[in-house]
Amino acid sequence: MIWIGKNLQAATICTIVKVFVDTNVLVYAYDRGAGSKHERALSVVEKLWIDGSGVLSTQVLQEFYVNVRRKAHKPISHKQARALIADYLSWDPIVNDGATLLEAIDLEQRYKLSFWDSLIVVAAQKSGATVLLTEDLNDGQKFGSIQVQNPF
Repeated sequence: MIWIGKNLQAATICTIVKVFVDTNVLVYAYDRGAGSKHERALSVVEKLWIDGSGVLSTQVLQEFYVNVRRKAHKPISHKQARALIADYLSWDPIVNDGATLLEAIDLEQRYKLSFWDSLIVVAAQKSGATVLLTEDLNDGQKFGSIQVQNPF
């Protein structure tokens, strides 16, 4: 409990745990041909929309567009993909700048990750997330304040 203002009114602190969503989770949420992964990812993403805790990066949105249009079991239309990306822009995506690229290069070497996974981890760190949802890294693995969780 904290005290706010001169009237010393009681208020409670509500902390939202930010959850960074990797491309594969986002793609499964919209790929109706992905079976049980579709159902699980859709449930996770819907929860993140409801509680406002989801974060992602422009890299995730770029990869999402390509994969959900071309590589999904049941691809969606250009119009649908564009509308989804427009919606996800409300999550204030992390933009990979020069410093982010250099940090990802260092992380790649330190943890022997792919460069693209390193960019995801650095973006998750920059977003203030404490959880990274992905199937591309080891469940439970930690990168500083980031804990990897495989939702599948």
